[in-house]
Amino acid sequence: MRDVPESRLNEGARLDRLPGHSLLDVIRIPEPITAGPGWLILRRMFYVQLLILISAIVVYTDKDGYTEPLTFVDAAYYSAVSLSTTGYGDITPVTQHARIMNLLIITPLRVVFLVLLVGTTLSVLTKESRQSIRIQRWRKRVRNHTVVIGYGTKGRSAVDALLADGVDPAQIVVIDTDKRVLDLAASRGVVSVQGSATKSDVLRLAGIQRARAVVVAPNLDDTAVLVTLSVRELAPGATIVASVRESENQHLLHQSGADQVVISSETAGRLLGLATVTPSVVEMMEDMLSPDEGFSIAQRPVREDEVGANPRHLADIVLGVVRSGELYRIDAVEAESVEPGDSLLYVRRVTKYDT
Repeated sequence: MRDVPESRLNEGARLDRLPGHSLLDVIRIPEPITAGPGWLILRRMFYVQLLILISAIVVYTDKDGYTEPLTFVDAAYYSAVSLSTTGYGDITPVTQHARIMNLLIITPLRVVFLVLLVGTTLSVLTKESRQSIRIQRWRKRVRNHTVVIGYGTKGRSAVDALLADGVDPAQIVVIDTDKRVLDLAASRGVVSVQGSATKSDVLRLAGIQRARAVVVAPNLDDTAVLVTLSVRELAPGATIVASVRESENQHLLHQSGADQVVISSETAGRLLGLATVTPSVVEMMEDMLSPDEGFSIAQRPVREDEVGANPRHLADIVLGVVRSGELYRIDAVEAESVEPGDSLLYVRRVTKYDT
């Protein structure tokens, strides 16, 4: 792998040093939605009307303590004018009792009324402050997560597969330049970072240095090579899985530091060819790759009672043995018996309760 110029890695590095409140438009950490904005507005309007009604009742019980005898409509009118601090002055308390009632009851209600009127602004400020704190905490704590670069068709499928395999959405970070696709990612509960993954500061914002794995899935092969170079420089210990359209670019991804390279065009082409001859084979392969119900290929550690056994004779349908990071297919000599510390690649039945 050729060295990455330090000048390119440090380009625009100020972004990852910004405080949390400056990154509200860059990093999005989804939070539960308790109620829609329409319902919040209706609820506040109800509280406002309730305050006016309570105030009107209080004023009407002392209707003779004002500049003129009040009807209930007058009391409601005075309450609305007083609580909103409009203060026309046509109705005012004149007796000691009425003034005490205004001091002890109407004035506190006026404060609550004003808080409700500016509640939307306060909610926005509170939400932004809360999000800023969450961003700061997330940046300090995030580690051993998976970063998905590019949320196109391939990136979305990768996230779907991770979620179907039981990965916590909070442990997935998506990087993309398109805010619209990041909105889709946020709806899945994953963390999103808006920006170009070719910039090192954007990668650092996603915690790339502490990531466990990185999925590189941009639309262009040259972008995939550039991003892989940057990721490998910043995260030498992460597992990098990259996707390219053309097989001729596969070696470039490996040279750039990718551990696994998936050739999307050739894979799709093989499936198309098989579909014309043996469509049932394609159907089964799609079933295994689908995160929904059906079959899938999974990996699990070997149990103690399985050590020394032939993987062909186990209850699961075993496809291969992973030993010291090396995959041995079921027909390999090394896979004739299971050793302690091995992992098995097997066919797992997926139900709706697993997803």
